[in-house]
Amino acid sequence: MGSYDVVVAGGGHNGLVAAAYLARAGRSVLVLERFDHVGGLAISAQAFPGVDVRLSRYSYLVSLLPTKIVNDLGLNLELRRRRYASYTPKGATGLLVDNEDAEATAASFRAVTGGDGDHKAWRDFYDMTARAARALAPTLLEPLPTAAQVERLVGAEAWRDLFRRPIGEVVDERFADDTVRGVVLTDALIGTFADPATDLLANRCFLYHVIGDGTGEWNVPVGGMGAVSGALESAARRAGAEIRTGAEIVGISPSGEVTFRTGDREHTVHGRHVLVNLPPAVLDRVLGRPATVPEGAQLKVNMVLSRLPRLKDPAVDPRAAFSGTFHINEGRDQLARAHAQAARGEIPGLPPAEVYCHSLTDPSILGPGLRGRAETLTLFGLHMPARLFTQDPDQARADALRATFASINTVLAEPIEDCLLTAPDGTPCVEAKTPVDLEREAGLPGGHIFHADLTWPYAEGDETGWGVATEHERILRCGSGARRGGAVSGIPGHNAAMAVLGGS
Repeated sequence: MGSYDVVVAGGGHNGLVAAAYLARAGRSVLVLERFDHVGGLAISAQAFPGVDVRLSRYSYLVSLLPTKIVNDLGLNLELRRRRYASYTPKGATGLLVDNEDAEATAASFRAVTGGDGDHKAWRDFYDMTARAARALAPTLLEPLPTAAQVERLVGAEAWRDLFRRPIGEVVDERFADDTVRGVVLTDALIGTFADPATDLLANRCFLYHVIGDGTGEWNVPVGGMGAVSGALESAARRAGAEIRTGAEIVGISPSGEVTFRTGDREHTVHGRHVLVNLPPAVLDRVLGRPATVPEGAQLKVNMVLSRLPRLKDPAVDPRAAFSGTFHINEGRDQLARAHAQAARGEIPGLPPAEVYCHSLTDPSILGPGLRGRAETLTLFGLHMPARLFTQDPDQARADALRATFASINTVLAEPIEDCLLTAPDGTPCVEAKTPVDLEREAGLPGGHIFHADLTWPYAEGDETGWGVATEHERILRCGSGARRGGAVSGIPGHNAAMAVLGGS
């Protein structure tokens, strides 16, 4: 039986961050990953046979990855800012939020809402969230603050409206226009099945979407999401970490023994610490105890287009509209109806969704023969909980995709189907992933992209330390299931490494 200072169970991006920090500090580190590659779902792949496009099939943008981690680990990574934050069609016009042209954004608000009130409310609200982000983001890489400390950091207004009141109530109070309300609320619902009018889970989701790296900006990784994991793998290997793929964790003991399977053989190694980059439900299983399975809530659709679709508003360039977040039937009332339908076990009649085109900002993901001749489109559908797909997964997926395409077609000037690129085998370049697919293909219990419901970024009860502890001293969480986990951030990996190095 081999022995290491640290065994990292799971080679996703957080596990690689932890391994790199610990190996750089002189610890002996073994990373065990069940897939034949590291990076978990933060990878790029050729999704359609014969189509030279490297898609980020699961996770796709970077917001929460701190610059400190990039600099600490010397990552060779380029993240590009998107000029346009979002475009939201409304009738024959639409709301275009331009990060570099405040006057054009103001004019767009007037065209959609009929006045300047919601634009002023927008500026005031996001000024408040920006101040909170700048104050809160550094604490994500420190031992857990208390709730009282966070309240003092962010100020009374942000504490009240982001942490203590339902975000739906706040949005209804601050904004008058249904479309504007919906644009704000979507950040509270990504991968989260919640009613923002009543459920503070939506607030937690919103927080993690606006505080990333102190700016909240969602940037594009050049080379696709696989470039992020590739840079982290290189950093871990350079530092001396040993990485073993094709190694499935089947058991972890409180004493630090880790049992894993390669092929038909089982092996055991020992770690003074075991850092677990596995969903909480999987950790429960390998510890031999009952697990509570969370519920994911999204439909992910990857597409390659022969061209961008035409918009109903000819004054807006599709390249501007699709390079940011393109909102589809995500008004406040539309979100509420879709949530109510999904809660009844029905696929929403007009599914809310959002899309963006990675290749407009980063054409390197297209093969040389497709640059200028194709574009990618990534769609993320809201209010698609796992319960909708459990009875007949294939039929439900087809029904959800059909309804989602019908939804996007209501806001375009032509059917999206007419713009899909055709692969050499004659099939259209489109694939859909439901929570059931994520559980089956990626091992995410319930298909939950955050591994479990997001948590407040501060200590609760008598909790102390880095937010990575378990009831077993040697076993620490280093994945999205840790406090301050979720999304592609590396934060739990950093914090678990610091807990080991600091001895707390």
